[in-house]
Amino acid sequence: MRVLSLNSGSSSLKYAVFDATASGENVLLRGGVDRLARSDDEHAQAARGAFERLDAQGLTPDAVGHRIVHGGADRAAPARIDAKLLAALDELIPFAPLHLPAEIRTIQSVRERWPNLPQVACFDTAFHCTLSEAARRYALPEKWSAAGLRKYGFHGLSYEYVVSVIGVPALGRAVIAHLGSGSSMAAVSEGRSIDTTMGFTPAGGLVMGTRPGDVDPGLLVFMATHGVDASTLDDIVNRQSGLLGLSGTTADVRDLLARRSSDPRARLALEVFVWSARKWVGAMAAALGGIDSLVFTGGVGEHAAAIRAEIALGVGHLGVAIDTARNERGDAVVSPDGARCVVRVVSTDEERMVARHTRRVLEVNVAGE
Repeated sequence: MRVLSLNSGSSSLKYAVFDATASGENVLLRGGVDRLARSDDEHAQAARGAFERLDAQGLTPDAVGHRIVHGGADRAAPARIDAKLLAALDELIPFAPLHLPAEIRTIQSVRERWPNLPQVACFDTAFHCTLSEAARRYALPEKWSAAGLRKYGFHGLSYEYVVSVIGVPALGRAVIAHLGSGSSMAAVSEGRSIDTTMGFTPAGGLVMGTRPGDVDPGLLVFMATHGVDASTLDDIVNRQSGLLGLSGTTADVRDLLARRSSDPRARLALEVFVWSARKWVGAMAAALGGIDSLVFTGGVGEHAAAIRAEIALGVGHLGVAIDTARNERGDAVVSPDGARCVVRVVSTDEERMVARHTRRVLEVNVAGE
């Protein structure tokens, strides 16, 4: 089965075409566009550009799979996309306003290009369905929990891929750090998520590109009592804060690293990011009762050696150490031999996981028919 995987991030579109079989996924084509504006239309235009590239190379897909950031409380597994599912995703937009509109628009772009092609939604939230009640609950009145206000967790496809590559025995008690424009960590034991930093929406947890991560709820109450309406609050939390808000210029770690020696605000932005990440490594390790592996993945986690080293400096008490030469090379293991905690770098492949799930969903559907 030839599967086109589409991964619409908050500021990027990645795509890949796989020949997906039961024995694995052979990549036929990869591409992507980053630094996209916060525009559904720009994501749709990027998707159409991907379709044109497929056409030029004669790679018409048999199916399309999508990374979907939020599946809500009732979706713990990938599902074929139909009108009912699309309507449900539309209702979930307030939970993930940076991602879902672009993802829905991308699904519609596929329908416009290939009206009869089956499409499958692969939910980032599904990996975290193993959270305990204590881990997923907020200390809110019961009526709000009943309304679905709980921790969902995100970046699940990335975490799932890391587990599949390293293997459960080698991972042990692992903190996996997916660091990018959106950043999160997960505490993984026996290959299962037991806690994670993002919560009800992808705005919580670590400091991110344009999101503040966890803040005192009183800050938002204060803003609301000083004339800031809900729409403006949403813009502050999802588009104006994080590294962008701190630096005043950019949310891109590459740019911040390049200018931090001469720009105090760029330096501060990175210091806050690293400080946040160190604390969350410690919190996830506490949830696990100890740590055997620390895994860096995502665009920043995979490519920013300086950020890996600076995070590790603050968690040496957990047995985390970095071998400078290995880290600069970006080796698969960047900790010294014999270290109590193995520090790894894994190039995540959410697109491959999407292709894998898409094939399985459609083959099960065919078998069921």
